[in-house]
Amino acid sequence: MKSANIYKILLGCSLLLFVVAMLLIVTGKIAVTGPLIIGALMCLALGFRGFSVLKSFSYTVWIFTAVAASMYYPQLFTTWGSFKLSTLIVPLLQIIMFGMGSQMSLNDFTGVIKMPKGVIIGVVIHYLVMPFTALIISHIFNFPNEIAAGIILIGCVPSGLASNVMSYIGRANLPLAVTIGACSTLLAPFVTPFLMKLIAGQFIEVSVWNMMLDILNMIILPIIAGFIFNMFYNGKDSRKAIIIQLTAYFVIIVLTNMIPLFTQHIDTYSFGLGVGNSVLWFFFLPMFGAILLRIILKGDRTLIKSILSSFSTVGIAVIITIITATGRDSLLSVGALLIFTSLLHNFTGYAVGYGSAWLFRMSEQDRRTIAFECGMQNGGLASGLAMQMGKVATVGLAPAVFGPLMNITGSILASWWRSRPPKE
Repeated sequence: MKSANIYKILLGCSLLLFVVAMLLIVTGKIAVTGPLIIGALMCLALGFRGFSVLKSFSYTVWIFTAVAASMYYPQLFTTWGSFKLSTLIVPLLQIIMFGMGSQMSLNDFTGVIKMPKGVIIGVVIHYLVMPFTALIISHIFNFPNEIAAGIILIGCVPSGLASNVMSYIGRANLPLAVTIGACSTLLAPFVTPFLMKLIAGQFIEVSVWNMMLDILNMIILPIIAGFIFNMFYNGKDSRKAIIIQLTAYFVIIVLTNMIPLFTQHIDTYSFGLGVGNSVLWFFFLPMFGAILLRIILKGDRTLIKSILSSFSTVGIAVIITIITATGRDSLLSVGALLIFTSLLHNFTGYAVGYGSAWLFRMSEQDRRTIAFECGMQNGGLASGLAMQMGKVATVGLAPAVFGPLMNITGSILASWWRSRPPKE
């Protein structure tokens, strides 16, 4: 009872701080509202934790807290001394993708065989609707070239983990969601650069090979590392299966490092050094790390899942905070319009995804799944690609805005569907 009162007090404090902040804004004292807005959002996020209906929104509010802090005090989230915080984006994304891979195995791809129709429709609709919707939005609202490229970039990346979570909450077809997400992610090194060149090439210079290499390094290799970690931590696979999988993963790592050998014409020594580093980080380290943690944690799967999930959620928040701080000035000039168009982009994905599944006479569960997989994107990957392009303050803005909004709309839609179980 006492704990419930604490959560109510926190919500009350949040409301009070918001009211005071609004009064100051009306009187033109916007500069001094930073602590009030940040404090109000913090109280709101903590207060939501005490109510089952609101609990799922707590993380999203924390994201907005971080965004507010980076908007008011960008200097705290851009550089520390001579160290640029933007250099953390790619490593954090790799950790997030490793966490995703560590919760998966090759068995997750058997859904392609069991549900080929749903997987094909989901992947095709995802890679058709979102990129071309982004192109239409960019032309209609006449964004600056690099901002427009960022909108298209968020449309060209695969779906992320968030869509799987929403499918679970919204009583959709979770196995289908996992399979579509996994397939769209594995196709990303080939599809995303091609679509960006085709659609966004009119706005900025796009190097297909460089983007392909960046995606392989940022998502495919970390996911492979996650597969290896899962395989050795859980210890369920036979010796033959382990040998076959490790051989395949090793070949993929070597092939990835061959791309700069032909596209950037690096020397043999640099190629060998690249292969050695990749094998160490993405092959041997997850293998020995899994064995060591399995001994220390005594094979506790719940604890390791909780640890990796925490790294992922914190990593996403940090990425969004850094990008928002870096692109603060650009965001202030196009922020309101970018928020509106991000919502339009997101809602179009939900609507067309659901409608397409309905046209193909799929079940209600499958329609919900396609809606989430079509409308929700991997904002982290888009942010990482913007960073690698050296345009995180412009191209990276749309992913930074789209991500938090996507989680809000997805949570609302999932909660609404959860209260309406499918009739099948």
